[in-house]
Amino acid sequence: MFARNVSIHLKSNTLSDYTRMFDKDVLPLLRKQKGFKDELTIAGPGGVDVTAISLWENKIDAEAYNTNAYPEVLKTLARFIEGTPKVQTCDVVTSTFHNIAVHATA
Repeated sequence: MFARNVSIHLKSNTLSDYTRMFDKDVLPLLRKQKGFKDELTIAGPGGVDVTAISLWENKIDAEAYNTNAYPEVLKTLARFIEGTPKVQTCDVVTSTFHNIAVHATA
């Protein structure tokens, strides 16, 4: 498995709008990408520093997304972002996300 770690600095008071747009526009796009597995987005105190971690089957799929779809994602989210997001990539050494059971509600 492979991970993309994107560090983003948001404009003040835009976290909820960023999250709404991410859920509405970016996640559906990610789910259509070959090799996409999961997305985790975390925000630091104050909600201006965000880290988005996407998990991919392999490096080739992550790089294809980076080349083909990520530029459109940046355009979609540009009004919320200050500066240029920093992208780092790495191999996933361990992960438990695939072991999480979905529990039925009674």
